[in-house]
Amino acid sequence: MKKYLITSALPYVNGLPHLGHLIGCLLPSDVYARFLRQKGENVLYICGTDEHGTPSEVGAAKENMPVEDYCTKYHNLHAEMYKGFNLSFDYFGRTCSEQNKEIVYRIFNELDKNGLISEKVTRQVYSVDDGRYLPDSYVMGTCPHCGYEKAKGDQCENCTKVLDPIDLIKPRSVISGSENLEIRETKHLFLQLPKLEKELTEWIETKKGIWPDIAYSIAQKWLKEGLQERGITRDLKWGFAVPKEGFDGKVFYVWFDAPIGYIGITKQWADEQPSQRCFEDWWLDKENVIHTEFMGKDNIPFHTITFPATLRGTGENWTEVSMLKGMNYLNFAGGKFSKSAHRGIFLDDAIKEFPADYWRYWLIANAPESDDSNFSFDQFATTVNKDLNDVLGNFINRVLKMTVNNFGQNVPPMSVITDSEKELYSTLDTLIETYTKHMHALEFRKAMSALREIWVSGNNYLAKTEPWKVVKTDMDYAGTILNTALNLIRLYAQLSAPIMPQTAQQMLDLFEISDEFVWPNLKMADYLMKIPTGTPFKLSDPLFQKIMPDKLSELKITYKEDE
Repeated sequence: MKKYLITSALPYVNGLPHLGHLIGCLLPSDVYARFLRQKGENVLYICGTDEHGTPSEVGAAKENMPVEDYCTKYHNLHAEMYKGFNLSFDYFGRTCSEQNKEIVYRIFNELDKNGLISEKVTRQVYSVDDGRYLPDSYVMGTCPHCGYEKAKGDQCENCTKVLDPIDLIKPRSVISGSENLEIRETKHLFLQLPKLEKELTEWIETKKGIWPDIAYSIAQKWLKEGLQERGITRDLKWGFAVPKEGFDGKVFYVWFDAPIGYIGITKQWADEQPSQRCFEDWWLDKENVIHTEFMGKDNIPFHTITFPATLRGTGENWTEVSMLKGMNYLNFAGGKFSKSAHRGIFLDDAIKEFPADYWRYWLIANAPESDDSNFSFDQFATTVNKDLNDVLGNFINRVLKMTVNNFGQNVPPMSVITDSEKELYSTLDTLIETYTKHMHALEFRKAMSALREIWVSGNNYLAKTEPWKVVKTDMDYAGTILNTALNLIRLYAQLSAPIMPQTAQQMLDLFEISDEFVWPNLKMADYLMKIPTGTPFKLSDPLFQKIMPDKLSELKITYKEDE
């Protein structure tokens, strides 16, 4: 039986996550993991905080905390927020763990033994005013290729060109803004990517038509430009010390140890119940593991080139990425979300405004899959009001009330099945097949379109059969209509569970039945007769509340959408 390993890009520990982080990797990976579990697959869903590097050191200094305490504080805050959004990680770990250190050292030693690590004296930016070497991403200036004025020293996010800090025009420190920078010589270790370029090229070519265009094209872009040696050490205090003579005081670069963190976090998970778990079952059994990675487009080069090269260079049978789902950016009011400027909607604020499922549905339905997309409160309110309240919520309220008014609070019997029911079965069979296909393909926007059509089919069925009229002339057939409609509520719960787990549970809880979330595998003619006649059910408050104009105006002011 195939095993499904699902990993989300590891959110960096400094500061708090926003909606862009949620849709960029965390939420899509959760939806996929929940979907596969409902299908009965063997799933391991791994995530955790990425904790090494300069941002942690700088953040800790600003808060006057030891860096270890700073990372623990924000790891716990991240974990709490993701729990609030019902992200169903099997394990949420940390890249600074002893388990990750053990795996990092193991992989480094194999790379070194295989002649893929070289020593090199480099010229690196030193900030005199900050009193420290600056990692590439902490040098900002104008890109020499496209003129973007906020390019960072490792890569220009505007044109995606890989950069060296000394290439930047008018470079300055991201920490202090100081332009009092010097170029100093320092010795570092490098991963010999050019030695692995041929086999990486051949491997990535096998992903054509399998990986989304954004992932495949970015990988090809790097290969066409020619792979360069990649530095894997830095002059920092916070990180894993380099276990090699002559490199005292240096640590591994965060982009070396962070992707390995997937393996290290899996070992954390396994070590908690060693009699039942083994991390090698997931990471050294690649013939039987389907590994799906989720990440924003800025992380794609490291997971299509650097991390696979790191694993391949060891000569061991490490599990490689089978499918890489890359996401474009979610923007806020026409501009980028920003941790540093606290621009946009952060998860701690979002969950105070509306239930998690409102956000989960909107984000997945508007996922930035092919292009960058934009969040606005107008769009958000329209989707919540129309899709969730008017289509799904209103259907459930109407069905429950009509049934109670005419049959009491028990599921009525189903008698004769007419062409209307048969047409509904056929429509749903087709739509569910489409929905399932798009979920397997990680085409989330298309999947949500199919899910909405499934909800609409219930309203269309009521409009066609008109049970409010039928109860006056044919109570037997009225019972059939409302029995069918009540079973649709259960169906909607099952199909909506990966996206809106809390709402789905509320739907199931309407009925006094023992039920679990299982993907519908039967034809609808059989599936829509699953709730036994006479089963008690209860009325409930509406599942959704409309977002009214006064609330919408308040949100725009609070979050400065129009500024």
